[in-house]
Amino acid sequence: MEIETAQGLPLALGAGRVRTVAAVLISEVNQAVPVNRLIDLAWDGDPPARARGVVHNHVHGLRRLLAGHAELATRGQGYVLLADPDAVDVHRFRRLVAGARGAEPRAAVAMLRQALGLWRGEALADVPGERVRRTLGVGLSQARLDALQELGCALLRLGRYGELVTELTGWTAEYPLHEELTALLMRALQAGGRQAEALDHYHGTRRHLKDQLGIDPGPALREAYLAVLGGDRAPAPAACPPYAAPAGLPAAAPVAAPYVAPYVCDHRPGPPPPIAQLPPAIADFCGREGELALLDQHLERVPRPDCVVLAGGGGAGKTTLAVQWAHRRKEEFPDGQLFADLRGFERPPMRPGTVLAAFLRTLGVPEAEIPDSVTEAAALYRSLLAGRRMLVLLDNAGTAEQARPLLPATPGCLAVVTSRRRLSGLVVHNGAALARVGPLTSAEALALLGNALGRQRVAAEAPAAAALVEWCDRLPLALRIAAARLMAHPEWSLESWTKTLADERRRLQELSAPDADLAVEACLYLSYRALSSGAARLFRMLGLHPGPCVEAQDAAALAGRDIERTRRHLAELCDAHLLEEQVQGHYVRSELVRIYAAQLVAAEEPPAAQDQAVRRLQEHAARRRPCPG
Repeated sequence: MEIETAQGLPLALGAGRVRTVAAVLISEVNQAVPVNRLIDLAWDGDPPARARGVVHNHVHGLRRLLAGHAELATRGQGYVLLADPDAVDVHRFRRLVAGARGAEPRAAVAMLRQALGLWRGEALADVPGERVRRTLGVGLSQARLDALQELGCALLRLGRYGELVTELTGWTAEYPLHEELTALLMRALQAGGRQAEALDHYHGTRRHLKDQLGIDPGPALREAYLAVLGGDRAPAPAACPPYAAPAGLPAAAPVAAPYVAPYVCDHRPGPPPPIAQLPPAIADFCGREGELALLDQHLERVPRPDCVVLAGGGGAGKTTLAVQWAHRRKEEFPDGQLFADLRGFERPPMRPGTVLAAFLRTLGVPEAEIPDSVTEAAALYRSLLAGRRMLVLLDNAGTAEQARPLLPATPGCLAVVTSRRRLSGLVVHNGAALARVGPLTSAEALALLGNALGRQRVAAEAPAAAALVEWCDRLPLALRIAAARLMAHPEWSLESWTKTLADERRRLQELSAPDADLAVEACLYLSYRALSSGAARLFRMLGLHPGPCVEAQDAAALAGRDIERTRRHLAELCDAHLLEEQVQGHYVRSELVRIYAAQLVAAEEPPAAQDQAVRRLQEHAARRRPCPG
C-alpha cells in the first residue's frame, strides 16, 4: 500500500511498526483513525505500556516524510491523513474498478488492467503485523479477485479467448480453489474449441476441492461443466455482472462463442448418441484435389495404414484439408469421429494424458475409472477402439511422442495427424503414411480468392488478383486474411492493395487480422519458436541472403559454422517447413518466410554480427554454384 508524490513516485514510509501505522492511515485516507485502533493493529492486540507514545513518535516522523505531499492532522483522539485519494494506490484501484462496472467492455478491460497493474504482490505483504493484514488485507485480496473475475468476464464478452486463457491460466495457478475463475477458464477454453482442457480443469479443481476442503463444486463450476458438455455457445456465465452501454446506444449482447463439437455425455435411456466431434467443414473449400485423392488412396490401400500424417508449414491449410476429407469419408467410420487440437506449437502444448482422459470420457468411461498413468490410459483407449471403425483426427501435433499414445491399434480405425513437422518417428516406428501439404496452385489460390471476394470482383481485376496471390505465396491463411481485409473495405481496389503488399516492409504487417487474432507473422513465429537455438540462429542469418534459393555452403558462410553442423540445422528447418530441399544441397523458401527471417535478423542480431556474416557470404560468393533451374 503506497502513497505517491505529485510526480507519481511512491514515498518511502519506513519499515517496522511505522509502516503499519502508515498503512492504516493510508487505507482510511481523509477519515479519522482513533489512536486505540492504531495501537491495536500495530501490536496485534498486545501493546506495551508506552504504545501511545510510540504511535505519537511514528506520526511525528510520518509528518516530516509527508511534508509537501499530504497533511497528517490530529483529530480528537486520533489522526487523519488528508490527501488526494488518487495519490493512494488502493483508492485509485477501487475507483478504477468502480468505473469499469459502468463501462462498456473495451473500456472496462482498459480500466481493470490499469487497476490490477497497481498490485505488486500480496496485499500488505511488506507491512508487519498479523492483525493488520487480516483486518485490511483480506478485503483487499477479495477486491482483487473480484476485479480479476470482472476482467475475465469482459474479455469473454469481447471474444478475446486466447488472451483470456493465457491470463486465467496464471490466475487459477495462484488461486487453484477459486471456482469462479476456473469456471471462466473453462468457458474461454470451450469458446476457443479446447473442450478437453476445459473438462480437465474442471476435474482437477473438483479433486482439489474434495481433497483440501471436503466439498463438491459449487453452482458456478457445475454450470460451466454442464455448458462444456452440452456445447453451450453462450460464453458469459451468470456470475459475470451486466455492463452498461455508452450513452445513446442499446446495451450490447454478449459475443457468441464459435461453434464447437459437444462431447458425448448423455445418460438418458436408449442407445448413446453418435460420437461426432469433427469441427464443421468450411463452405467455400476449393482445390486440393491431389491431396484429397492421395488421402483416398491411403484409405483404400491394402493393408491400410493406421495413421496418415499431413505435414506442412504454418498456414498451409492442413487442418482445413483434414476436416474436409474427414467429412467426405466419415460414413466409412460408422462408430464415430474423435477430434483433438494438440496445440503442439503453443505453450503449453496439450498433454497426451489430458486428451486420453477426454477421449475415454467420450467413450463412456466413468471419471473414477480413468487411469492416471498415460500408459494405462492409452491401453484402455486402444482396447475400447478394438472392433470399432472410428476416425481420430489429431490436429497440430508438435512431436511424434505427443501423438503416439493417441493412435488406435485396430484395422478398422484410422488416425489423421496434422503437423508443421514431418513426424518421422510416426513414419518409422508406427508405419504412418506421410503426405505433404504445400502452397496452393495459382489456379486454386485464385479460386479461393474468388469464393471469398466474389468471382466478378476478381475477374474484373485479374492481373491484380494474380499478383495478389503470389504476394501471399499462395498460402491459404495469407489469402483468407487478404480476402477478409478486402471484404472489410469494398472501396479498396485489388490493384491498390496489391501495391501495398508489394512493399516488403509492410507485407507481414498487412497480412494480419487483429480482431480475429490471426496473422501470418504470428503463425511463422510459432514455427520459429519451436526450433533449437542453433537452427533458430541459422534461420535468422538466412535473412541476410537476398534470394529465395540458398546453397548449404552459403548457409554455412552466413552462420560461420562448419558444413556438417549447418546441414543438421538446415535439415531441422526443412522438417519445420521453413525451407525445402528441392535439389540436394540447394534449399528454397517462400517470400513470406524470407521477409520474416530478414526482420528477425535485423531485430535480434547486433549490426556487427550482421556485417561479419555478409562479409563471409561475399567471400564465398565466387565459389558458389548457381541454383539449378
